[in-house]
Amino acid sequence: MLSAITSFILALGITPLVSWFYQKKRWVDDPKIKKHAKKLHSQPIPRGGGIALYLAIAAPALFFLEIDKYLIAILIGGLILTIIGFIDDIYDIHPMFRLLTNLLVALVVVGSGIGIAYVSNPFGQGVIHLDQPQISFWLFQSQHTIWLLADLFAVLFIIWNMNSINWSTGLDGQMPGFTAISAIFIGLLSTRFTDDPSQFNTLHLCFIVAGAFLGYLLWNWYPQKSMPGYGGSTLAGFLLSVLAILSGAKVATTLMVLAVPTADAVFTILRRIVAGKSPFWGDRGHLHHKFIDVLGWSKPAVAVFYWISSLSLGILSLYLNTNQKLFTMMLVFSLVFGFLIWAKISTKQKNEIR
Repeated sequence: MLSAITSFILALGITPLVSWFYQKKRWVDDPKIKKHAKKLHSQPIPRGGGIALYLAIAAPALFFLEIDKYLIAILIGGLILTIIGFIDDIYDIHPMFRLLTNLLVALVVVGSGIGIAYVSNPFGQGVIHLDQPQISFWLFQSQHTIWLLADLFAVLFIIWNMNSINWSTGLDGQMPGFTAISAIFIGLLSTRFTDDPSQFNTLHLCFIVAGAFLGYLLWNWYPQKSMPGYGGSTLAGFLLSVLAILSGAKVATTLMVLAVPTADAVFTILRRIVAGKSPFWGDRGHLHHKFIDVLGWSKPAVAVFYWISSLSLGILSLYLNTNQKLFTMMLVFSLVFGFLIWAKISTKQKNEIR
């Protein structure tokens, strides 16, 4: 708990300093200058949350955890995301370039040996092994091995979660809350299994991550004084993915706890492709937008909905087997898809009446 308290205090203390610096440099997200339909805030707000979150996680991780190649790779990956996030805070980087940096970060941690060697079989007993085929080669006078399926799946899993969580960062308090909850449940599940492939102290890192995002939440809660920006949101997805892998490939558990933002991300991609638009450019069609625009919910209400959904699904994940988790995710997907389709039809009908 000491590591979690430390990260909480650091995030709580560093965030206002970063915000002050951003405001001094006028690096703020002003919706009146940078207009976009997806934006829900009306006043200039500094981003920079990714910097505060990274420092609040990296410092206690280096102090409390064993420093090995896995921790170094995680911190390097997080640092890359933080730097890219800092640049994006100021210049708004093109989505395709950001996607390439996602790939780079995923390759950094997978290259260190953090991979998904197997997943639970959702259609029967046992597991599905991903450790074959393998490619071995010599580099810098040492032999290295690439597990093609395991490494490819891990890279895609990491990139997916970085982007799906980034798309669920549209309003005050939304992302830090469900990220902290997800990290806690991944940590709790890691204590029930002893097959951690890297022998990494996953539980402590989970609580460090949770503490940092809870500390940051106090500044991001309505009315937000700081925005996580691209650096903070992708850092959340990156860390949750890595924690899931380190805890023994808890892929289904992570996707279940994040079922609502995951379903929203899948629907968003399909919706944009069907409409002939790029799936990478933002719009006002996300689930949190529809809660506000169609149902008239307040920002705090939407944020709390995301927290409660992650908390409820996290509790269920402690007791369900893989088949039951898959069924639960399908149910959540059906509910989210159904609501978004209804919201789109309802909005179209109201516009026709006007």
